[in-house]
Amino acid sequence: MKNLLILLASVFTFSLAILAGEPSIWSINSRDDVIKGDAKGVSISHNGTIALAPQLSELFNTEQPFVWSSTIDTAGNIYLGTGGDGKLFKVDANGKSSLFYDADELNVSALAIGKDGTVYAGTSPDGKVYRVSKNGNASVYFEPKEKYIWSLAVTSDGSLAVGTGETGKIYKVKSANAKPAEALLFDTSETHIISLAADAKGNLYAGTDSDGLVLRFNARGKPFALLDSSLREIHEIALGVDGSVYALALSESASSKDKKIEPKKDEKKTVSIGKKTGIPIPTPKKSRYDLTAAKSAVYRILPDGGNDIIWKSDEITAFSVYAHLTGNGVLIGTSDKGRIYSVRNTGEVTLTLQTDEEQVSTIFTSGTKLFATSSNQGKLFNFGGGSLTEGVFESPVLDAKSVASWGSIWWRSNGNVQIQTRSGNTDSPNETWADWSGSYKDSRGERITSPRAQFLQWRAILKSSDQRSSVSEVNVSFLPRNIPPEVLSIEVLPTNVGLTPNPPVPVDPNIATLGLDPADFGMVIPPPIPRKVFQSGAKSLSWKAEDRNGDQLKYSIYYREVSNPKFRLLESDLDRPFFTIDGLALADGRYIFKVVADDSPSNAEAQALKGERTSEPFDIDNTAPVVTPVGTPQINGDSVRIVFDSTEASSLIKRAEYAVNGGAWKTIFADDGISDGPKERYTIRVTIKEPGEYSVTLRVFDTSGNAGTGRMLVKK
Repeated sequence: MKNLLILLASVFTFSLAILAGEPSIWSINSRDDVIKGDAKGVSISHNGTIALAPQLSELFNTEQPFVWSSTIDTAGNIYLGTGGDGKLFKVDANGKSSLFYDADELNVSALAIGKDGTVYAGTSPDGKVYRVSKNGNASVYFEPKEKYIWSLAVTSDGSLAVGTGETGKIYKVKSANAKPAEALLFDTSETHIISLAADAKGNLYAGTDSDGLVLRFNARGKPFALLDSSLREIHEIALGVDGSVYALALSESASSKDKKIEPKKDEKKTVSIGKKTGIPIPTPKKSRYDLTAAKSAVYRILPDGGNDIIWKSDEITAFSVYAHLTGNGVLIGTSDKGRIYSVRNTGEVTLTLQTDEEQVSTIFTSGTKLFATSSNQGKLFNFGGGSLTEGVFESPVLDAKSVASWGSIWWRSNGNVQIQTRSGNTDSPNETWADWSGSYKDSRGERITSPRAQFLQWRAILKSSDQRSSVSEVNVSFLPRNIPPEVLSIEVLPTNVGLTPNPPVPVDPNIATLGLDPADFGMVIPPPIPRKVFQSGAKSLSWKAEDRNGDQLKYSIYYREVSNPKFRLLESDLDRPFFTIDGLALADGRYIFKVVADDSPSNAEAQALKGERTSEPFDIDNTAPVVTPVGTPQINGDSVRIVFDSTEASSLIKRAEYAVNGGAWKTIFADDGISDGPKERYTIRVTIKEPGEYSVTLRVFDTSGNAGTGRMLVKK
């Protein structure tokens, strides 16, 4: 630790650049952090540990964009149904591949193997079910006159179950050329029967779109709803060895898009680290049972009829699910960089491996061998059977928000692990970035050799060794270049509005002294929003400022008359973004405020920077309008007419009101219809029936809130 402290001290001593005052630490030490990176030949456990992934071998490239369906027979022959040209491929047990059948339809969307080894292929659109012999000769086995054949399954009695769309019918076909009406098992109220699965007990399971149902049909064909998902589609069903039924549910129906998967756009994963300018309230993690924004979810329907959600994602669309032979969970194939995740029944998620393709469309097994197919490009893979000998994990990209000087990198690992870094000034690594550094040797901390830049990335190279190679944590310290603070806006409030601070949240002084984060102690410090109060003659301003380094700011306030170019200091060392002055202390005139933000509380004096902004011009008007009687009262019977003139020197007249003998004030309009000028005339007409002396008072207000009065006596 002593060596590390010395290293950090040397790293953060610079003379060529103005740097922010305190270093920041970027830590990658949890699954949520690690999963944002790129896993090439490595797996990521539920707690974020990076280790070598299972072996992954490409067996066959169909050179078709999509593999929609797959199956394997007892001899180890694998059949792949593709989309685009409707081709069916065969890969035998020795790895030899061939085009097995070329359908007239666009997609081979479903496959099944009969008890006698016959291959059944369902096609779409305007689908048919073909029976394909061992030599690749095909004949129409069943033609239900439906738009889509989505799913096939062979039941325990050897019949072929067929799931269709767009009318949501399920057929059970016992022989070739069966009539649809005779083969109809059930006509649901759903749009599509997307998935089918059959068990050895004679049960048939069906997943639907658009209500997301899982239906179970017993051997007599009686349906029973096992699940009504809040998601739209049950895309695939997998049967567990313990009797559990796993259902992969999607929020957006793939079938509604003719099962067309759009190529996934490259995502730029960056993380930003900076000092805190307030105490953020962390967004609570959603429960896996909260599906309000979910794209995909996996249900586990228990043998007793209960159900559980073992996985869900708001970001990832899954396309395949396979039940572990251990009965302890599933494998999920996704569109997330062609990743396969292992999910335990308890909800623990491990990234098992990542392919180079866009989506993993199916997962299936033969004995202990695991296979997967992909789309964009349509390929067949074999995985498992030991770990790779080498793998690379590339971290998400750190955005330091400005050009930064890199400090030290330190990590926790086991086995044969190498850590390297690279840096650049574009948000995604490309040819303009610096090359990868050499491997750092000391896991306790080494100075980063990558050049100063705004963005940084590290990678871990894992190689097999006697000790299981793994990485559980990587930390990077860095010091961004100090950037001047910005005053984004200034608001000058109306006259007579004062601003006063709300009572501060008490903080243990030891927390501040030790430089600790109050949020670590459950303290949420709100921003200093002032209260507005009435204050005669007050002139208040508030402003918004920010510092990209997250530095603490202090403020100085200046003012000047519009006609005078020299600013005068009103107040300095303010720690809150608002200020009130006594406007009565200033002469009438037009003024401008200037706010200067200073980041010196977080920086050494020589490195501190400032930013400023001036306000729009505003008026100080402390002089009331002058109200002058015009002539004498004009009395005509009970009617009295009185005239006043009002003038305003600094601003404009806003409104007027009058009262008789100190009575209630009544609004009066200027003779020209509106009070809006520097000079206005007001004619008051009152009714006076009784003889006597009456006092008529006119009160006039200007736009600054000043009030002037005039009075005229009336004798009747």
